[in-house]
Amino acid sequence: MRSLLFVPGDSPKKLAKAFDCGADALILDLEDSVAPAVKAQAREVTAAFLDEYRPKAERPRLYVRVNALDTGLTDDDLDAVIPHTPDGIFLPKSTCGADVMLIDAKITTAEALGGIDDGATRIVAIATETGGSLFEMGSYAGCSARLEALTWGAEDLSADVGALDNRNADGGYTDLYRIARSLCLAAAAGAGVMAMDSVFTDFRDEDGLRADCRDAVRDGFVSKMAIHPAQVGPINEIFTPSDEAIGEAEAVMRALRDAGDAGVASLAGRMIDRPHQRRAERLLARAKAAGKPVSI
Repeated sequence: MRSLLFVPGDSPKKLAKAFDCGADALILDLEDSVAPAVKAQAREVTAAFLDEYRPKAERPRLYVRVNALDTGLTDDDLDAVIPHTPDGIFLPKSTCGADVMLIDAKITTAEALGGIDDGATRIVAIATETGGSLFEMGSYAGCSARLEALTWGAEDLSADVGALDNRNADGGYTDLYRIARSLCLAAAAGAGVMAMDSVFTDFRDEDGLRADCRDAVRDGFVSKMAIHPAQVGPINEIFTPSDEAIGEAEAVMRALRDAGDAGVASLAGRMIDRPHQRRAERLLARAKAAGKPVSI
């Protein structure tokens, strides 16, 4: 996955339109984009959308963002959508690995009651939306076999700490949010799951979005969430490895293969070894997932 688009779960029109926007995944939202008075309606709309669109042969992955565990709404959300077999659940405001363990148990119960194979529903945790959560980022390793990815959020985090803004005048994140972003990357690596970059909230600023995407790819994120269909194209473009990058990765793999068991090789006058191989393998895997031709 490269792009994941948030779509309000209470709008059949927006959900249907989003289906064909080119996103690799849709996040059907029952949380922030849905007013409290229409939460029940949103569950019904989301369930109906899953029933209609999930059986289609070619489709984006379909996730549901439920309400946070401390709202008292999570169980109703899961009971409403798990029987309709979403690909996964987004857990907002996750404070630690124990939260993932808890929602894993809730999903397991809902799957059993719905006659769904145990473990079919994956989990993505939004892991930095509260100040205290930053001190628990190492707790996600081994917390659940369902855990597929970690992502981070700056908007709820800024609200939690009382910040007036989360970016500098030049558009870059201030210190707290750079730390949260970095901890998300490190925690995802430690847990052996994907790292997904947060949203870029100014959907009219394509140049800013592209710069944000390039920074994310450079640092190790494999995908990015979007809040508007117009953001999907640039995200897909930048998170798809270029032909040049694929060629360089293939050259690394060939050089190490030709070196036999040495573990070290020379390529274009520089030494390459196991870390270079791992980076090349990951890039080529991303290229294959995006449908790009890979020769090695």
